[in-house]
This record gives sequence, C-alpha cells and structure tokens, in this order.
Amino acid sequence: MSMGMHFADAVRQISVWAIPLVLAITLHEAAHGLAAWRLGDDTAWRMGRVSMNPIHHIDPFGTLLLPGLLLLMGGGMLFGWAKPVPVNFGRLRPPRLGGILVALAGPGTNLLLALISALIVHILPYLPQMFHQWGIENLKNSVQINVVLAVFNMLPLPPLDGGRVLVGLLPRHLGYRLEQMERFTFVILLVGLFVLPMLHIDLFLWLIGVPVYFIEGLLYHVVGLA
Repeated sequence: MSMGMHFADAVRQISVWAIPLVLAITLHEAAHGLAAWRLGDDTAWRMGRVSMNPIHHIDPFGTLLLPGLLLLMGGGMLFGWAKPVPVNFGRLRPPRLGGILVALAGPGTNLLLALISALIVHILPYLPQMFHQWGIENLKNSVQINVVLAVFNMLPLPPLDGGRVLVGLLPRHLGYRLEQMERFTFVILLVGLFVLPMLHIDLFLWLIGVPVYFIEGLLYHVVGLA
C-alpha cells in the first residue's frame, strides 16, 4: 500500500471517530450551559460557553490526549471530556433541583444524539453510494460515543454529572462530604482506566461497558435496527 493510501486511510479513520466525539462533547457541555441559563444562571452564556464551536469547550487532556490514548490502546471504547461549563449553582431556581437538572442536561443530550444517530442510519440508502460506509461508521461510532459519555458522566463521582445529581439528592451534610471527594476523582479515573486493566481487573468494563451495551441494544431495537 502506498504512502498516499496509508495517509488517506488514517484521515478516514480519524474522521469517523473525531467528528462524532467532538460533536458529542461540544453539545454535552453546551447543554449544561443552556440549562443553567434557562434556570436562572447566565454565567456560561456570558462567557460564550453556550456554543456549538468546539474550540470553546476543548480540554487538551480530556478531549484530545485521553481519547487518542484509548484509541491507540484499542480498548474498543472511546470517550473523553471537555472543559466544564461554569455554573453558579446559587443562582439556579430552585437551587437543588436546578443543579440536578443542569447536571442531567449533558447526559440527556448525549442519549438524544445517540437516538438521532441511530435513526439517521435509515436515510443512508438515499445518499450517494460513496457516503454509505463512511456514514455508517460515523453513525455507529456516534451511538457508541454518546452512550458511553452518558454512562461515564453518570458515575457518582463529583464533578461528574452523576456526582452532581447525587449531591443534589443527598441530605446537605452528606452531599457536602461527597463534594469533598472531587479532588480524588481524577486519580480514581486514571487508576480505573489504565492501572487496573494492567492487573486484569476490568472494573470499568462492568461499571460502564455493561450499561453501554444494554442501552445501545435498546436504542437499536427501538429504531428497528436490531
């Protein structure tokens, strides 16, 4: 295979992963900002974070480096995160319920994107043949990435969305204690993603993989692709 064909194949491979990943992360974060704005806090709106422009949301590690490492490792599951949208939870109305709704907006948007991606597969036969395979791979990856992002972000660890939801549901003193764990979350994720698999302990396979496979199967069944 010539160098030109290798390059073209690499560009194609990157595109079928990068496009759905960037779109999923961008809309996830924009949804947080939009929900906060509608519930009384315009901080993200004033800072330009309620935007479809990925540049406003890209985090060098979570958006670029981590997905690249996972892709190179061939783990079969690709995800990442963006810069968190700034939210003044004290300005939300009502504060506790508002915080929960803002947190759920991101994963909810990802599940909606996964459903839309699965539905769009039905219109591919009406597009030119040259787009079929590329389109199918993009949409399949979009479903997987969005479902993984939704499940991953609902882990009950602040500042992940699941942690924010749990803080809002718990009594205030327990919620405050959970919030204090935030400084350990990054280490927990790195250990779970990279260290435990080296020890053949696939904790995240159960916490993320099992729900992801179930939700993906349910989505494909709902849209008539299963």
